[in-house]
Amino acid sequence: MLFGNKNRNKKVFLDYASSTPIDPGVLHKMNSYLESNFANPRALYSQAEEAKEEMKIAKRDIAKIFSCKSDEIYFTSSGTESNNLAILGVFYAYQNKNFKPHFITTEIEHSSVLETFREVEKRGGEVTYLKVSEKGDFSIEDLKNSIKEHTVLISISYANNEIGIINPIKEVSKIIREWRNKKETNLPYFHCDACQAVLYLSLDVSKNGLDIMTIDGLKMYGPRNGGILYIKNGLEIKPIIYGGGHQRGLRSGTEDVASILGLAYALEIAETMKEEESERLLKIRDYAIDKILEKFEGSSLNGSRDNRLPNNINICFPGKDAEFLVVSLDIFGISVSYSSSCNTLKEDSSSFVIKSLDKADCSQSSLRVTLGRDTDIEDIDYFLEKLEKIIN
Repeated sequence: MLFGNKNRNKKVFLDYASSTPIDPGVLHKMNSYLESNFANPRALYSQAEEAKEEMKIAKRDIAKIFSCKSDEIYFTSSGTESNNLAILGVFYAYQNKNFKPHFITTEIEHSSVLETFREVEKRGGEVTYLKVSEKGDFSIEDLKNSIKEHTVLISISYANNEIGIINPIKEVSKIIREWRNKKETNLPYFHCDACQAVLYLSLDVSKNGLDIMTIDGLKMYGPRNGGILYIKNGLEIKPIIYGGGHQRGLRSGTEDVASILGLAYALEIAETMKEEESERLLKIRDYAIDKILEKFEGSSLNGSRDNRLPNNINICFPGKDAEFLVVSLDIFGISVSYSSSCNTLKEDSSSFVIKSLDKADCSQSSLRVTLGRDTDIEDIDYFLEKLEKIIN
């Protein structure tokens, strides 16, 4: 072993963008329900009615946070499924119209968005991928100029999963609203993947001007197998899973009531902690960025310094192999990543997001360090100490 095992027992988790632990209160709520009721909520007997009522309450609580109606909330297995339903559901609704459905997204979206759009293209749809600058932002003018008569959906993440850049979704919704008014149409719809933003930014779909929004329990200290999809009433969208016609016919499959309760409670906790936790992590994030840029000559921050999530640090270490750094840090019990976790097992695991920033030389030399509720300054100091030892 290269660096010995002196600190093997110390654990510092710095990959919260990939996964978060289940909040103890959420786990307790889920287990308490599972111990008392396992009934299928679609049955007619009393236990089933109780399960159904629990789901209604959970929907109501989520709708209150989203500022929407309860019947606009749908439950899925994950953020990936929610993104697939949002994109393919709209494509299926418009693929047999007398025009070729057109979609707009950015070139640095999560793979569950980009790969779904690749499938849309294979099936006859048209997709425009907006370029981004070296800071990770796209041009609002480019977006405006990309909208066509047959644009049916614009899908832009609230915050990027690798570099944490926050997108101007209110500006996007304003452009869409102006287009609709000008053309006297209800298209295009606006879909937002809010999985990374859920703990730190407003989820008010009305104020943000969203038609569809994706949330993943894995990213908010919630259940591992739970996702949420907000869909505004009145939208044309078709199912991608068929069966018993659950959830107003849009998402078949018996509802996992325990996970649904966990999702609602995890969101409630996140809302109460949002402001204070964002301020706390912002201080730790800036401390870490300053120390890294000071300690490691030639290192650079990927993406904008200011316009990013309070928990995201993504740094390029030129000439260093990011995979080696990740494995070496793990020897000291430190968990970080070097691209989106969904891409690390692919043959080419270099970061397409970093390449898009016109930093191709950093695509295999960058670390993503993301902070969470258990992160403190001591964790950062320990990480920096071991990283310096490895690099030197």
